[in-house]
Amino acid sequence: MNIRCFFNLQQIFVTIGLSVAVFDKISRLSSDLSKFQKLVPDEISKNFKIGKLDNENLGEVLQGDRIENSAYNFKMMEEQSCKVACRVKIDAASAKNFKAKIDDEYRVNMILDNLPVAVIWDKHDGSQRIVYERGFRVGFKGIHPVSKDMKYFINNHLHFRVMYHEDPETDSARIVGFEVIPRSMKHEYTEWDDKNPKLSTCKPATPTIVPNTAPQEINVDEEVVFTYDVSFKSSDIRWASRWDIYLYMKDNQIHWFSIMNSLIIMLFLSVMVAMVMMRTLYRDIAVYNQLDSQDEAQEESGWKLVHGDVFRPPSNTTLLCIYAGTGVQVFGMTLVTMIFALLGFLSPSSRGSLMTAMVFLYMSMGLFAGYSSARLYKMFKGTDFKIIAFRTALMFPALLFSVFFVLNALIWGEKSSGAVPFGTMFGLVLLWFCVSVPLVFLGSFLGFRRPPIEDPIKTNKIPRPIPPQPRHMNPIISILVGGVLPFGAVFIELFFILTSIWLNQFYYIFGFLFIVFIILLVTCAEITIVLCYFHLCSEDYRWWWRSYLTAGSSALYLFLYSAYYFFTKLEITKLVSGVLYFGYMVIGSYAFFVLTGTIGFYACFWFVRKIYSSVKID
Repeated sequence: MNIRCFFNLQQIFVTIGLSVAVFDKISRLSSDLSKFQKLVPDEISKNFKIGKLDNENLGEVLQGDRIENSAYNFKMMEEQSCKVACRVKIDAASAKNFKAKIDDEYRVNMILDNLPVAVIWDKHDGSQRIVYERGFRVGFKGIHPVSKDMKYFINNHLHFRVMYHEDPETDSARIVGFEVIPRSMKHEYTEWDDKNPKLSTCKPATPTIVPNTAPQEINVDEEVVFTYDVSFKSSDIRWASRWDIYLYMKDNQIHWFSIMNSLIIMLFLSVMVAMVMMRTLYRDIAVYNQLDSQDEAQEESGWKLVHGDVFRPPSNTTLLCIYAGTGVQVFGMTLVTMIFALLGFLSPSSRGSLMTAMVFLYMSMGLFAGYSSARLYKMFKGTDFKIIAFRTALMFPALLFSVFFVLNALIWGEKSSGAVPFGTMFGLVLLWFCVSVPLVFLGSFLGFRRPPIEDPIKTNKIPRPIPPQPRHMNPIISILVGGVLPFGAVFIELFFILTSIWLNQFYYIFGFLFIVFIILLVTCAEITIVLCYFHLCSEDYRWWWRSYLTAGSSALYLFLYSAYYFFTKLEITKLVSGVLYFGYMVIGSYAFFVLTGTIGFYACFWFVRKIYSSVKID
């Protein structure tokens, strides 16, 4: 069976794919695979079909994953020792490139039977549990044993260990683990034979490595021989559980403790806010319903006095309908994706499945986007559903696609294999116009056929003057304050999500993520309702856009946190890398704004209609 190289953003060598330990590697993508392939003997390239791409799904292509056959080849249960993969001569450009990759802590990723190659993490806490680190380092920087100078060394000898589990019922074995031990060694030989190379530093016996072998230094015109060993080991791990050890995190306990702590705090706060709001509202409604005359009502102050203006349409009603409908689409995509991930259909073992599911679910949720935006549009006395459908179908995707196209052009400019091909981009546009847009129009048509939403109270013809507001009730201040709590519900989980995206780690705790998502929904709804109630009590009835921006402002804190993560956790030095990082985080933050803003808007919409339909208005 063949080991296949896992290429994310660029090829470093014929057997090397990307694994960025720091995201600065995105900009250093100028390595040209064809140059490296010229270093490989033609006979080896023919035998191992180096550079042959596997077919990836849509999610893998969008994530920049590329899978190619490598020069390492072995068969099941057939152990090999001192197997020569290839012999190359390093030129000046290659030497510089390898040294840059070593400085940037690039890691080589390979896949065997859909299992990523891993190095056993060196535990210093005395624990017995095995913890994996994905991939292995391209090389290292250290002191040369002879010259005592600081040099660069390449890991050119790999010892692969394949774990298998035997099934006594079927008398067969299945692969359940894939480990590697990298080593740098300067191979020597007397006379090179392409068909049967014999090395004096590596013998086909146990142990294979000749003692005191010097490491392989990276120098111009230095000849490097790549070799590997393969061994097989029986394991008690069953095939269904083979991914468990890959998904175990070194800081797993801290992660769980942080999530549980955040969960308890947020649930307690949510219960307290709900209790205060319900008691306050019940008391207000009871008092107002006991008033006997309109004169007594005029002497009171509070949210009842603005009943004639609370349902007055805001400015830019069309834009509000578009954002509300788009938010419903994003919410539906997120909810269904998390449910599928929670049930195990989108596990990390299925590469690209999460991204693929998100794309197709977003397209299919266009029906709900068109329906909800058309319902609001008709409530605001809109007359043509085609206008709202067209704008809902195009505005949000067009903005995201434009930013994504610019960022992808930057990756193209860096000659990265992680750039999305033009054919895939064209396919996404076809999906957009052939699936999403018709569904939005269909939803708008169905929503516009429904009777309009009637306000529980009539709106006065002349707007009521809004009294001067206290400083703490300033719209900007209240909007910024309102976004703190929703962000606080997700920022711990956000750290692990950012780590999985930018530091190439697995994220798999979808159960906790779903709980955090529910907390986010409740928090956005409650904080928006509370602040809306305070503004109405201050006789400020401009709640439409404020409710959307209050919950949506949490996206601002998300973006600020991503900037903090950028400067504290990543080591990005080049401009293109920074543009790519912040560009993708702008896309994520904008989607988060639409999601949370829609939740806050509809929560406030329900709340306002509820309280004003519960009181007697003369």
